[in-house]
Order: sequence, then C-alpha cells, then structure tokens
Amino acid sequence: MTNKSEMDTYFGERKGETPLGMVVGGSLSSGLLVKLDSRLSIERLAVGRYVVIQGKSGRKFFGLVTDIALDATNPDLVRQPPAPDDAFAAEVYSRQVAYGMLSVSPMLMLDPEDDQPRPNKTVPAHFAPVHEASAEDVERVFGAEDEKHLFLGTPLDMEAVHVNLDLDRFVERSSGVFGKSGTGKSFLTRILLAGIIRAGRASALIFDMHNDYGWAVKEEGGHEVKGLRQLFPGGQVSVVTLDEDTSRSRGSKVDRVLKIGTQQIEPEDVEMLSGLLGLSDVQTGALPFLRRRLGPGWIDRLLSDTPDDELEKMVEDERIVSSTLGAIQRKFEFFRRMGFLVPGAGDDAVDDIFRRLNQGSSVVLEFGRYGNTLAAYILVANYLTRRVHERYVRKMNEAVGKKADEPRPLVIVIEEAHKFLDPAVAGHTVFGNIARELRKYNVTLLIVDQRPSGIDDEVMSQIGTRVTCLLDNEADIRAVFSGVSGAGALREVLARLDTRQQALILGHAVPMPVVVRTRDYDEAFYQWLGATDDAGERKQRAKRGSEALFGE
Repeated sequence: MTNKSEMDTYFGERKGETPLGMVVGGSLSSGLLVKLDSRLSIERLAVGRYVVIQGKSGRKFFGLVTDIALDATNPDLVRQPPAPDDAFAAEVYSRQVAYGMLSVSPMLMLDPEDDQPRPNKTVPAHFAPVHEASAEDVERVFGAEDEKHLFLGTPLDMEAVHVNLDLDRFVERSSGVFGKSGTGKSFLTRILLAGIIRAGRASALIFDMHNDYGWAVKEEGGHEVKGLRQLFPGGQVSVVTLDEDTSRSRGSKVDRVLKIGTQQIEPEDVEMLSGLLGLSDVQTGALPFLRRRLGPGWIDRLLSDTPDDELEKMVEDERIVSSTLGAIQRKFEFFRRMGFLVPGAGDDAVDDIFRRLNQGSSVVLEFGRYGNTLAAYILVANYLTRRVHERYVRKMNEAVGKKADEPRPLVIVIEEAHKFLDPAVAGHTVFGNIARELRKYNVTLLIVDQRPSGIDDEVMSQIGTRVTCLLDNEADIRAVFSGVSGAGALREVLARLDTRQQALILGHAVPMPVVVRTRDYDEAFYQWLGATDDAGERKQRAKRGSEALFGE
C-alpha cells in the first residue's frame, strides 16, 4: 500500500462512516482485540454484531463481536475514578485514558478477486480499521434471498440486513432446533419447514406431539396463527390424526385418521418403550420369543381375558417364567388405553403416508390428546419411521444409477428427540441410523429438543446445522457446541440471547455462525409464502423446486 488514496482507505473512514475502532492485538485462535473509537459510545454495541476488518492488501475479514469490555491506559483509574459530579474530568478521561475494547472472532475472508467467502486462515495487521458490516457484506456471505435461500432473520441491531439459510445444504444432513422451554423452538421449526416446502426442497414427516404444525396454532398469548396446512392449501401438506375428535374440535382440516392394528406391531416397536412401561431387560428380551410363538396376534393374545393354552404350555415347559409373563401382560395394558390401536391387521396407513411423501406432500401427524402420553408418541414415531425408512432404503437400492427413480428427499421431524437418541438406545434405533447415514437414503432428521445433552455424542456430531435458542444448562450448552471450533467465544454469545425470537445458527447451512432476531411469523410471512395463491400456481412452484433439486 503506497499511494495516498490507499492509505486513506486503510486508516480513514468508509463512505463517511466512523470506524468502530482498530485492531490492536489478538490471534487467529483466541480472536482479535479491537480498541473502540473514542467518538463512539460503547453502549450502542452488542455481542453477536457483524464487523468487517479492512486488510492492507484489499482483503476484508468478516467477523463476529463475541465480547465487550472496558479498559484504561492507567491502572490507577480503577482506584481513583473522577468524582461522580465532575463531568469535565469524566469526558477528558473517556477520550484520553479510558476506552472500550471489543473481542472479535474473525470467521471468513472476503477477497476482492473472489466472489466466494473463504475460511479464515490469517489475521489482519495491527491498526486495521474495523467497521460495522453493511447489507452488501452480509449478502455476500449468506447469499441473496431466492428459491434456494430462506430469509430466517436479521443480525442483532441490523434490522435492514437479511440472513439467509441455504436450504439445499440444510436438508443434505440432519439438523436440530434447540432451546429451553418457551424460547420458540416450534415457531422457528415452522418457519424452517415452510421454507423447505415452499421451495420444494424435500417432503417432511412431522410427528406433531403438541399440535403445533397442522391447521392452526395458539401462541402463548392466546393469539392464533396459521399452521402449515393453512399456509399450503394446494395439497402440499396433509394432516393425519390419531385423535379425530380433538382435531375436529380444534377446527383442523384432516386428510386421514390413523389406526394401527395390533398385529402390525413388532417387538422392535415396543423395545424403545421399555423404560416408560417399566419393562425389565428380561421382560424386554422375552418379547421376540412371544412374537415368534404366538404369531402376528401376539399382543391380542397377551391382552385376552380368555385363557390361552399356548401361554400356559410355555409356562409349564419353563420356556418363560410365570412372573415374567404376568408382568408383561400387566404392562401391556397400556395398549388398551390407546384408542388409535385396533385389534387385528389394521389398514394401509404406512403405504398411504409413503405415497403422499413421495408425491411431494408433507405429512403432519397430529397426536391430539395422546400427545400428553410420551409412550404413545414414541411408539407411533418409532413404528412409522422404521417402516417409512425401510421403504426408502428399498427404493434407493432399486434406483441405483437412476436418479429419476429415487424417492423424494424426506425430513423427519421429531420432538423430545433425546428420548429417541440417548446413548443407551441411539446405537440400535432407526433414528440413530438415519442421523449417521448422512442422507444416504434421502432421509434426514430435524430434531427439536430442550435437552441436547441427553442426545448421544456420536449423533450430535452428525447434526449438520444447529439452530439454538437460549439455553442455560451448562451440559446442554456443551452438547450444542460439541465439535465446533471457536466454541468458547460463541458460548458467551449464546448465553446472552433473549428468551424469545433470537437464535444462534451454525453449521452446514450457513458459512459461519450467526445470531439473528428471527423473522416474524405474521401476515407478511404468509404473503411471502404465497398463502393466497391458487392450487395450480402452488403445484407449479413445487414442481420447479423439485426440478431444481434433482437437476432436471
């Protein structure tokens, strides 16, 4: 840098704007120290804000403010501050002796000769000027809003700037929405799912434990907002319910009532319920034997009030201990209370749901009153996921080398995910398999949970994109940042999120961690989705999204 204009650009102001400050120290691993310009008030800054550091070579460094501190050139200032009523001394000190310091984590490099931001591998020189990131800077990093990018929110204190999520990358790997209760996880998940459905990037199978996604949803203040079925009335979303009466009373438009036949349930469907039903290891281990000896009607026979000669013979022959059999029968009384279970073979629910998903419709499974029973939620989610996944595996294997014959990409949404993915069971459940497969069979998970610490570490390491609202449990915070570089600085950012409508996003679908105030879920959002479009226009848009996804 030799000529005067270049020096002015480096040390001066950008577009008449006062720099936030200049780099005075730091490192690539621990972050940069930035001395705040004395003309600016430290109170206007906040952690999570984006900054751009202008390097001498014309290269820009895109970073995130991770901490704010007060410092002074004279250490005696702490012991001998100016008198409270001496405004003149305070003004002089604040310009000459006392100053603010920012900790900035440099994330990406923006090279003038390269349109794509690149991972940061060096640091700017001493005294490099630091500016707030402009809308153009943010768009260059996160991409412009289009069919592929979902506008998810705005950076803190930058309401005019949009942060966009890469939807193709989001559905490429399993993802998670985390946060303590009441932070708006379901609200955020609805926005993400609406973006995926609108763009035609994948179908979704949503196990709606608390009736948050279907026809209409009541927020905490009692205000009713539209669910996915209302937002996409042209057949892009189907609602299937376990509890028709509750769905009808809520005014939900239902496409199908799900009834599961007891003969369709296998021991593998029950194993995940062992802790909730109180089944011991011995009792759980006896279930495959009972199914093999009693046949498809094994549950009906165990629950029958009529004496069963086969069961009596098994006890007499000491093939099963009488107390073990009696305990299983008592604990299986749970199945009698589940109104969605019917004796016999049941119907073609799995085939119908698979057909809907593969034809481009997302399916919301409402649990109604059964959502208050965790065992019912786990039973149905495990039952359907195992069978839908089997069909995806089969169809993908049949379509080897034929892209057009592959099943449509699928995102399976589960709440209370730690119940399905805790270390004791994740290694041998379908949900753990899906997380580790990395979309090998066109199926990924979107897990929604307030206790990420309860999820197996190996599964968490496979979560590509993590959208995290406020967490205050140390173990949960550690789990969210497992395998993330620079986690120490980001923990401070996460700890200072508001309780509502703020989230930290990091991972596969964003080029760098980002803190956003999430967009409002309101009439403007409905209009953006085109909620008033006719069915024909919706189908055409879904078709365009599908073609873009498969490269047709």
